[in-house]
Amino acid sequence: MLLLKNNGYVLEQLYSPLIIQTTPGHTELKEIAKGCFTSLHSHHYLGFAETQRKLFEKEDPRRVKPLLYMYRVLLSGIYLMQMGEVEANLLRLNEYFRLPQIEDLVSLKLSGAEKSTLSDIDLDFHESEYRRLRAALEEASETSDLPKLPTAKPALHDLAIRLRALG
Repeated sequence: MLLLKNNGYVLEQLYSPLIIQTTPGHTELKEIAKGCFTSLHSHHYLGFAETQRKLFEKEDPRRVKPLLYMYRVLLSGIYLMQMGEVEANLLRLNEYFRLPQIEDLVSLKLSGAEKSTLSDIDLDFHESEYRRLRAALEEASETSDLPKLPTAKPALHDLAIRLRALG
């Protein structure tokens, strides 16, 4: 049922490359769940990005991590709308989007200086980028080839019945 509710977090968990153990049922679920990708997932990513932006703005000093999350969720949402694929890895996303600030922010985070304060000039730039990427996600949602509603409900139901019978 969670897959049918336009929740990007559930999709990201299902399609995560960080898998300890898998089963044929998991593989089948991943294939069926592609029918749960909708243009309405943009609402999840827009809301999550806004939450991360607010967390970033409230901090004193401001840390890099919430700023990276803000970029990650906006880029993940745009990518899903444009490519019809779930990608939550910011470095892989940036291979597609090529935002130069991402490399600098990731380097800063990885250097152990995660709590470094960003300058006022940086703050203005990142706020501008937030607005630009938010608008890009809204537009990508409107022009996406993804359906408005999931189409996988019958297949998910059948899979659940079969897996429970094996049980």
